[in-house]
Amino acid sequence: MSEAIERFRVGIPQDDIDELHRRIDGCRWPDALPGVGWDYGVDPGYLRELAEYWRDGFDWRAQEDRLNAFPQFRTEIDGQNVHFAHVRSPRPDAVPLLLTHGWPSTVADFLEIIGPLSDPDAHGAPDAPAFHVVAPSIPGFAFSGPTREKGWGPPRVARAWAELMRRLGYDRYIAQGGDAGSIISPELGRADTGHVLGVHVNALVGAAPDWQSEDPMAGLTEEEAAQVYAGEAEWEQRSGYAIMHSTRPQTIAYALNDSPVGMLAWNLEWFVDYDPARAVQTPVDRDAVLTNASIFWFTGTSGSAARLYKEAGDEFYGGPVSGVPTGVAVFPGDGAVRAFAERSNRIVHWTEFDRGGHFASLQAPDLLVGDIRAFTAELLD
Repeated sequence: MSEAIERFRVGIPQDDIDELHRRIDGCRWPDALPGVGWDYGVDPGYLRELAEYWRDGFDWRAQEDRLNAFPQFRTEIDGQNVHFAHVRSPRPDAVPLLLTHGWPSTVADFLEIIGPLSDPDAHGAPDAPAFHVVAPSIPGFAFSGPTREKGWGPPRVARAWAELMRRLGYDRYIAQGGDAGSIISPELGRADTGHVLGVHVNALVGAAPDWQSEDPMAGLTEEEAAQVYAGEAEWEQRSGYAIMHSTRPQTIAYALNDSPVGMLAWNLEWFVDYDPARAVQTPVDRDAVLTNASIFWFTGTSGSAARLYKEAGDEFYGGPVSGVPTGVAVFPGDGAVRAFAERSNRIVHWTEFDRGGHFASLQAPDLLVGDIRAFTAELLD
């Protein structure tokens, strides 16, 4: 197996952009009940407006330039293409930091935080820790291309990340991630314990009750138990996409790969906090939503990305405690309960914020960067 690392640059052919526009124009819109808003799914008025902007106002080339402003590469690991951005800090004391995205995200989610993390001096924080940032695309997602075989769940992705960091010459590093990245990053702490200095997560989805266990609520306070039940009730109303991903991902792949508007609606199941009028999360900028949607569309990886849920299986409930120091940032809309998180992580840092949301790098990048810095400073102290 070659360990070659090749430069990569995003360059979508104009024909592909024109085809996207034609498919948006040709959308066969379904009927919708009047006045139901978001109660039956994505609001049709919201989706129409966003699709029209995607067709006539969104500037893909500008987003392409933003992506290409950072050095990007591809390599093959365990038979799978792996795309990653790699931004070295100018600071000699910089700590390697591996960022892992979730679904329906890509490395584009990190464009606002790479600069402050890699070059804090240039971003008004000369006393903050600096990082050499590595941000890979999960196999099956975006520019890594579709997975080629079964088995690409979080443990295998974590092993691939450990190999990537070895190839880049990083002996000690911090792993950070949100959503699916909040499962993969702790797995990296278990797979590469001797090299992972610490794990920092946001949007922690692995700290949930395993209702198949004998006493899933053991050790929780009344307040924590109430939080869990409220979160479970909310999840029951919006988990349809995740159930499909984790059981029949190939079935939904046909629709996701054929209709850009259908794919956008599917992604909005998680990118929008249901009814924006009552949302507790900071809204995600529409250009950020459409940048991710465009990347999935142009790379044809929506179906492959969905497979991660089926591959993950019970790993959503965490794993054995690795002993690696772990920090958790909790933003509005996240249901992380510390008592659950401590069952599979050595928690040394826990912060709760009243601004932001599940996609913190897009909704509160300043707070996320600050918490990563604070966690790292504690580790290095």
